[in-house]
Amino acid sequence: MTEGLGAKLREVRTAKGMSLRSLAQALGVSASLISQVEIGKTQPSVSTLFAMANHLGVSLDELVGNVPTAGPSPVAPAPAATDASTVRRAAEYPVIEMENGVRWEKLASVPGGPADALLVTYQPGASSSIEDRLMRHAGVEYAYLLEGELTLQLDFDTYVLHPGDSLSFDSMRPHLFVNHTDQVARGVWFVFGRRPQNETMPPAPVSIAHSAAPSSAVDVLRAMERLP
Repeated sequence: MTEGLGAKLREVRTAKGMSLRSLAQALGVSASLISQVEIGKTQPSVSTLFAMANHLGVSLDELVGNVPTAGPSPVAPAPAATDASTVRRAAEYPVIEMENGVRWEKLASVPGGPADALLVTYQPGASSSIEDRLMRHAGVEYAYLLEGELTLQLDFDTYVLHPGDSLSFDSMRPHLFVNHTDQVARGVWFVFGRRPQNETMPPAPVSIAHSAAPSSAVDVLRAMERLP
């Protein structure tokens, strides 16, 4: 899936006449990282994939091949056919293996619909972002933790989630998910309202790995002003 994912991202980028360098600058990452993702040599992090998809104006459905190619619709679908947007069997989930031990399984959803439905697994020590940087992307996230323990850092607050806990927040807020335990953490995610105008923002310049969190809200506002 990684090679197919990268090829699709490259196809969309070139179709839009966007260079590797311009995409990398917009996302706040290196051009070499984008290149390695496109040729399947590097697995993107959760936030990097969302940022790339948003900036390119492509949905997860399109990336994993859940959107049918253009063409005339049949007058009446065959009764025996199973629509993946209605029922998707467990063995049929498209899978994206992300960097840092995060696995996405694409659940049944209406192609082009308002939400991306995902079963997300965090291996022990896995993080949603490279180098534990807080990230932002367009949309609103809703999640329900099925098993394990997952830590969410959202702005200046930290939440430890356990099975049965749920969350929701505007994904434009700087955030980071980390599994600090030695057990797998798994939950169901819905990401709504990825904006068509591609209001993707590069990573917020905050790091919890090196205790470099801003000391005040003023620091955050100043950092935001530096973003393109």
